[in-house]
Amino acid sequence: MGAQLRVYKRRIKSVTATKKITKAMEMIAASRIVKAQRQVTASTPYATELTRAVTAVATGSNTKHPLTTEVEAPTRAAVLLITSDRGLAGGYSSNAIKAAERLTERLRGEGKEVDTYIVGRKGVAYYGFREREVTESWTGFTDSPTYADAKNVAGPLIAAVQRDTADGGVDELHIVFTEFVSMLTQTPVQNRLLPLSLDASAAEEEDSAKKHEILPLFDFEPSAEDVLDALLPRYVESRIYNALLQAAASKHAATRRAMKSATDNAGDLIKSLSRLANAARQAEITQEISEIVGGASALADATAGSEK
Repeated sequence: MGAQLRVYKRRIKSVTATKKITKAMEMIAASRIVKAQRQVTASTPYATELTRAVTAVATGSNTKHPLTTEVEAPTRAAVLLITSDRGLAGGYSSNAIKAAERLTERLRGEGKEVDTYIVGRKGVAYYGFREREVTESWTGFTDSPTYADAKNVAGPLIAAVQRDTADGGVDELHIVFTEFVSMLTQTPVQNRLLPLSLDASAAEEEDSAKKHEILPLFDFEPSAEDVLDALLPRYVESRIYNALLQAAASKHAATRRAMKSATDNAGDLIKSLSRLANAARQAEITQEISEIVGGASALADATAGSEK
């Protein structure tokens, strides 16, 4: 019984140490969520207004530009997948990877070749383990992305869009990331960045008009095409930056939820082990008492026999 009690005590000590770690990680993730939410809130208006400006240029002129012009028979697409550099976040990265897999299958079903770009070590490790080709990857900044990181990611993608498909260019640019809805809900989404879908933007403007909002009017200098050339990198960079921030907030929320679950499970396991340890200790005490009583009884019998 003594050996069994020692085993329980060692396990309780080990689980208690693990619980302290998971609790600390939960608190760290909770503190980071607030900062990430602020960054998402601050970046969204800029990305939205920039999209409206691009829409205004596209709808206000007949200029054909890679930013807004649909290719009649697209043959190649780029998919940017945003995952995490670290684990301990439940199904955060795996859900984004599954969404990217579904998108890739759909694009290939439409007869398009797919170039995969990945942000985050988890996505890179997934594709590397399966020996799948990755055009380019970036790691090391998913927990706290900056605009400079978004610019580095956007550079090769913009270059691919501006090149001809014969030279390795792409006709479409898609992005897969995890959207931060709330502390409890984070949803993997897939959006097409290029060519920009004007139908959705037009619908947004129509809804705004119904709300009696005054929509901006733009003058294009020196030309609409030059304006689109200038807005193309800004549009892609802002959208990728917003997606990186959304993904970071989602990752911290997923980590907090996973660590809270681990902390609760550790607490339940400690209670269960404590009950088993108490039972083993009680059995050990009972056995010792039984041995003492048995020994005293035997000694009493021996003494009584010798007196006779």
